[in-house]
Amino acid sequence: MKQFRIGIYGLWRGSSFLSILEGFDDAVIAALCDRQEDKLKAAGKRCPRAKLFTDYEEMLGEGLDAVFLCNYFHEHAKCAVRAMEKGIAVFSECTSAPTLAECVGLVETAERTGAKYMIAENYPFSAALLEMKRIADTGKLGRILYAEGEYNHTCPKEELAALTPGKYHWRAWLPRTYYVTHTLGPLMHVTGQMPVKVNAFAVHSDVLEAYDDFRHNYDAFAMMNCITDGGALFRFTGCAAMGSPSGYRFVGENGSCETGRTLGGNVNLVYHHWLVPEGEEQSRTYAPSWPANGDLAERAGHGGGDFWTVYNFMEYLRNGTEPFFNVYRGAAMSAVGILAWRSCMEDGKTYYIPDFRKPEERDKVRFDDLTPFPDENGNVTLPCATGKRVNGR
Repeated sequence: MKQFRIGIYGLWRGSSFLSILEGFDDAVIAALCDRQEDKLKAAGKRCPRAKLFTDYEEMLGEGLDAVFLCNYFHEHAKCAVRAMEKGIAVFSECTSAPTLAECVGLVETAERTGAKYMIAENYPFSAALLEMKRIADTGKLGRILYAEGEYNHTCPKEELAALTPGKYHWRAWLPRTYYVTHTLGPLMHVTGQMPVKVNAFAVHSDVLEAYDDFRHNYDAFAMMNCITDGGALFRFTGCAAMGSPSGYRFVGENGSCETGRTLGGNVNLVYHHWLVPEGEEQSRTYAPSWPANGDLAERAGHGGGDFWTVYNFMEYLRNGTEPFFNVYRGAAMSAVGILAWRSCMEDGKTYYIPDFRKPEERDKVRFDDLTPFPDENGNVTLPCATGKRVNGR
């Protein structure tokens, strides 16, 4: 059996994968990397055979087969490119890229090198969302006309500050559309559809503004609308700062299904009373079961999704089974968040999403490097909020 040598970069989040990887006989945690030595040492105690690094480039020289990118949100693309150029497979957290230009660079590096790349979006792999994909795949709902998703990460001021360690940390500058994978990802996975165009609006919060600290993104949430290549309408948030827990809904021509307001919630399935498929009830609410590996999924984070992302990645390494969230879908999700933010700044203007599979589409945004995230001197090229503190001033 081939052993796959894996490195993990970023151990605040990356440590969540240690116990999952240890459950795969052919996964070897060979290297760990973090710029914060306390996190590095703590993870090193759990993996005594792993070599420890504070420099990412040095870790890439350790003979790795794959790398888990769990570093800062807006730094994934550059790190993925460096790994793929060395023939190292990439498991990338959160978003694929923070700019359209980096989306292009990421896609073209994957094509040129042939290196494996997967965006590790986990929410689609909760039991409820996997069940809704099963339902949609049967065709019994009919053509999906509408889908919606909300991801709400609400917490007290003190917890929010702990998640934002420093005035240039990405969470202090994150527009409400950019962290879009936890909502758009499930909608794409259940329906199999790709976003084609987007518009959006953001809502400012006086409560968040009153915190008056070094964070600059004082919008409470943004609502995005996408038309898909299947003719459906998707409506979804990014990472909302206020609201109820996360939830998802899919509406077809024959009926609809939706979750409760938790990742581990029930599924509510309803058919129009004149279009009930043979052998089905007109409506029912039930707790979905796992299709497989339930015990392992139940022990993992994000409603079991963390297990399934690793499982899918290991299948990719072993057998070449391409994951749903490949480099093209990853780039498309990032582009939706990026262009939705511009829509927020332009009173809901509609933007077309580049089809990153096509070179002529990539050429249109190849040099588009506008970003709300600051460089080491605090300079940005886009504002990160629609309210009083636009562009941090």
